[in-house]
This record gives sequence, C-alpha cells and structure tokens, in this order.
Amino acid sequence: MYVSTDNIEEMALNCFRSNSELKEISEIVDSIIEGVRIRGDEALLDYTKKYDCSEITNLKITKEEIDIAFDMVDKQFIEIMKEAMENIRQFHQNQMQKSWLTSGNERIVLGQHITPIERVGIYVPGGLANYPSTVLMNAIPAKIAGVKSVVMVTPAGKNGMVNPSILAAAKLAGVDEIYKVGGAQAIAALAFGTETIKRVYKIVGPGNIFVATAKKKVYGQVAIDMIAGPSEICIIADKKANPKYIAADLLSQAEHDEMASVVLITSSEDLANEVMKEITIQTKELSRKEIINKAIQTYGIIFIVDELSQAVALANEIAPEHLELMVEKPFEVLCSIKNAGSIFLGDYAPEPLGDYFAGPNHTLPTNGTAKFSSPLGVEDFMKKSNVIYYDRKALSDVKDKIIIFAQKEGLTAHANSIKVRFCE
Repeated sequence: MYVSTDNIEEMALNCFRSNSELKEISEIVDSIIEGVRIRGDEALLDYTKKYDCSEITNLKITKEEIDIAFDMVDKQFIEIMKEAMENIRQFHQNQMQKSWLTSGNERIVLGQHITPIERVGIYVPGGLANYPSTVLMNAIPAKIAGVKSVVMVTPAGKNGMVNPSILAAAKLAGVDEIYKVGGAQAIAALAFGTETIKRVYKIVGPGNIFVATAKKKVYGQVAIDMIAGPSEICIIADKKANPKYIAADLLSQAEHDEMASVVLITSSEDLANEVMKEITIQTKELSRKEIINKAIQTYGIIFIVDELSQAVALANEIAPEHLELMVEKPFEVLCSIKNAGSIFLGDYAPEPLGDYFAGPNHTLPTNGTAKFSSPLGVEDFMKKSNVIYYDRKALSDVKDKIIIFAQKEGLTAHANSIKVRFCE
C-alpha cells in the first residue's frame, strides 16, 4: 500500500495494530491461570495435552536429557552458537551497573546498592517453532547480572520432546532449570508456582497472544519485561539505496507472522516501484510465502515523502521495533532518531544480523512502545536499593525541617520518629 500525506501522525496510524484483547482469549487465559493456581502440576499436564496435543508425565527436563539433546545438534551449529554467545556477552557486559556510595563528609553517606533478581523465568516458544537465539538473548544477560536461578519454560512438540537446539542453547547459556510446558499455563506456573516449578520474581521472553495475555494478567504478582507483539521493520531509504537489499530485509520480517508489519519510507517513487518488483521476485523462492504474502497485504506499507527529514519524523512517530537506515550518510541520520528498538546502519547491517549474531539483544519493544521502553538488557535482571546513613549530629542539623515537613502532611508519627531521638 502506498501512502502520501503531509500529516505525520495520520501517516503513522496506518502502522499500528490494535492492542485490544479478544474477550474469548482473555477468558480462556483467566481459566488457565486459575486452574494452575488451584491444581498445580495436574493442571499443567492437562493443559499441555489439551492445547499442545502432547502427553507428558515429567515436567522437568533432566541433565541427562539435555546432554543427549546437545549431542544430537550439529557440531558446526554448536560452534556458531558459541561465537554468537561471545558477541552477546561482550555487548551486555557493558550494561553492568555498580553499587556506589558518596559522602560529602563522614557524617552523611548516600548511595545505591545494586543486586540481581534472585530467580527469573524465561519463556521460549517451542513446539513447531525453534528459537535457540531466544534462549541466548534472554539467559545470557540474566547470567551477567548475577541471577542465581534462571528457569526456562518451553513447550514440547506432539512427540513430547523439546527441540534439541533449544536445549543445547540452554546448556551453553547456563540455564539452571528447564520445564517442558508452554502457553498461558507456563506463565501461571512461573508466577504462582506448582509442586514442581518454584515461582519466580520476573518473567521475560516472547510468546503468542495467549502468552502475552497471561503476562499482562500476572503482572504485579511478578515483574515482566514487556508485552512483545508481532515483529516490525521500518526502512528509511534514499534514492541511492539498493532495492534488492530493501526487499530482502522487509521479507525477513514478513515471514515471522501474518501480523508482522513491514514499512518502507522513501522520497523516491522509482525506488518504491523497484522494491515492489523485488518483493514479488524474491518471495517466489521463499518457504514461508503464504505467511509473507498475508503480512504484506495486511501490514505492508510504503510511505512516499518529500525529504529525508520527513522520513525521520515519521519513523520517530512509528517507533518501530527494527529501524534500518539505508541512506548515504546513516550516522548523520542516527543523531535524529529518537524512538526505535534497534537501529541498523547502512547496506551491510541487515536486521537478521541483530537477530542472531551481532550481540545487541533482539528482544525489543513493539507497536510504538519504543517511545517509552527499551530493549531487554542486563538492567532488566537487576534491582536497586537506596542507601542512607546519617550520624546523630547530621540528623540533628536537619531534624526541625523534617518535623515541619511531616506536620504539614499531618503525619505526626513521622514527626515523632525524629523527635524521640532528641528528647533525652
């Protein structure tokens, strides 16, 4: 679809998908959560049979099962995962925060105490899907942060087995516990605990609409990372950009999901036409062409703008999950980007580079939420505590001011807490 208008906000509205929950899905998720809370493991086994068509007897995957799965995975792929892990580790180590204390004098010490979340659950889609990259992107930052127990839940296939590549990635990343359960029931188990699965303090990781809805509903009982929706890519391209590259990158996201959003913003109508031709040509050679065609028909948009500054303004309003800058001087444009999950610069930084190998996290805010949220990172697995120390003289110097403040708010017990220390 081609769109051309002078109203940036009106143009951006074409890219947003509804956030509303389907009532039927919400009711199903409510029932699943309540079932897990009441019946625990029994409910998990029943829901796994009902929704995943998988009959399992043991929820926890043993070390022996993990080792067997690891040996089944192609050794070349193991080495590739190890190299990707090192890139991910190096990038995320730069995000580490440190505790600090400051003191203007010896009587007053203020600071911040950083500690890891003790127990975190990561959800990894499974069954027909196979996303070892998701394991790495969620587990490695948690381990860098110092999380003591990283707990992974992932659904088994109809054969009752978890994909070996997922288990191999979990072993490499140091995941501490793995359970073969998925869907809303897995989220409920992580949030409330069962006989086998001990509850966690935070849940991270992507999933389908049932998983996303369950994460919304258990928030408050536990923390969550974000509600990640279908994948998105937005490309800003000038007239010198390569239409083959643009088409290939748009298609790389369209194949994720029928609801994936693929957007091109350009000032060149000729380039737009060439990209459309390339999309048709390249799609014929791809395995997921039905999904791609549906996504492009429903959520594929080309915006024709007058100049680059308008393209940047529109991209900032869309706030895409993935933003590619296929322009002559991408680093100059970067300075004007305010809202995006991950930014890819130039012809040779395609989005799949970020999905698998470069190092930055691929768990990103979607559907415009990059305006106020950030990619998953080490800080998501850490928490801060304030530190305050005053000695008697330091408190004495400010006690009357604190008492007045408390009295202004009508909180006499607060005021008394200060007074009793100086009534001797």
